Amino acid sequence: MDRPIEKKTITPKRIAYCAGGLAILILIIYGFIAASGGSVLKVDSSRVTISEVSRGQFQEFIPVQGTVTPIKTVYLDAVQGGMVEEIYVEEGSLVKAGDSILRLDNTDLHLEIMSREALQYEQMNNLRNTRLAIQQNSLRLQEQLLEIDYRLETAKRTYDQSVILKEKGLISEEEFDRAFEEHDFYRRKKELTIETQRQDSILQAINVEQLEASVERMEKNLAVVRSKQDQLVLKAPIEGQLTSLVAEVGESKSRGQRLGQIDVLEGFKLRAAVDEYYISRISSGQSGEVKLGDQTYELKIMKVYPEVRDGRFEIDLEFQNGEPEGIRRGQTVQVRLALGDLSEAVMLARGGFYSKTGGNWVYLVNESGNEARKHDVRLGRQNPQVYEVLEGLEPGDKVITSSYETLGDFDRLVFKDK
Repeated sequence: MDRPIEKKTITPKRIAYCAGGLAILILIIYGFIAASGGSVLKVDSSRVTISEVSRGQFQEFIPVQGTVTPIKTVYLDAVQGGMVEEIYVEEGSLVKAGDSILRLDNTDLHLEIMSREALQYEQMNNLRNTRLAIQQNSLRLQEQLLEIDYRLETAKRTYDQSVILKEKGLISEEEFDRAFEEHDFYRRKKELTIETQRQDSILQAINVEQLEASVERMEKNLAVVRSKQDQLVLKAPIEGQLTSLVAEVGESKSRGQRLGQIDVLEGFKLRAAVDEYYISRISSGQSGEVKLGDQTYELKIMKVYPEVRDGRFEIDLEFQNGEPEGIRRGQTVQVRLALGDLSEAVMLARGGFYSKTGGNWVYLVNESGNEARKHDVRLGRQNPQVYEVLEGLEPGDKVITSSYETLGDFDRLVFKDK
């Protein structure tokens, strides 16, 4: 029995026709979009921020947090270690130069002084004994020389008489020779004694000189050690306020340990921490400013600390035209730190657009103000208020500067309320 064959409604030919038609439709839509200026998004103009490009004086600066500190601070360290025995003034007190702050006790230092004093007394005693020995030896040599002179004079008279008697033939040759030899002996003995006395005097003088130098060195060393004992009393080096004192009676302090600090109350400065990114662009003499109330105060960098800690380095700034009234130590203020001089530039207000475009393009509003298109730009330096425009924009142009995160990546924005 024959069975009817059903006719297929979807055939390869129909599929090909549909695909071709769809492709043509896509091409038509793409052409329409391209002709109308790319992808379009309608936005409410009240939801975006539009800023006008301007020309004016531009200065690159960065904001940093400054802390008010005294114009000068002197730190108090323990020159000698020891136990805190007595505290004379309390933290926060006003002190004058030379005022005693606290006293330490160091037993080892006392023992060292006693030991050096004993050595000095011993050396001084040696010096006295040596001088006494020199005097005694000198007297002994003088006595010997006196006796030799007497013997020599006696021998000379005998020899002179022998010469006369020999000429008359009254004495033998042997007696004459004995008189001559005795006279010659005492003459040479006198010369030897004098030379011995001279050499001995030289040696004794050198010995005394060395002992005196040794005693002098000991006196200087003892003076140094005694000065260390004086350093056990911590004194104020300058006049000011003792703003910190880290010590309690009975507490042991090691040599070099920080005990406190004195602040000079003649003025204040600011200490600020700056990101290490700017370390090559910060130097002494650069300017800054701080606004307190309705008044702006000029600042100048006086010192740059090169050490970088936790990605930041510190600078000291001083007020140039008077200090603000009422500022206090530890107060924090916002400082505008200039990185360059004023210069003429085209400027665009800062905004959230930069985080998405990186400063490479913006939405430029047309003259009628009813739409904005993508526009390539090149931005340069910046400060907390504006960007420097290098290329792509002119004064009077209007740009959307608010965030582009909600605008997608459309080529054109149409303001639906215009």
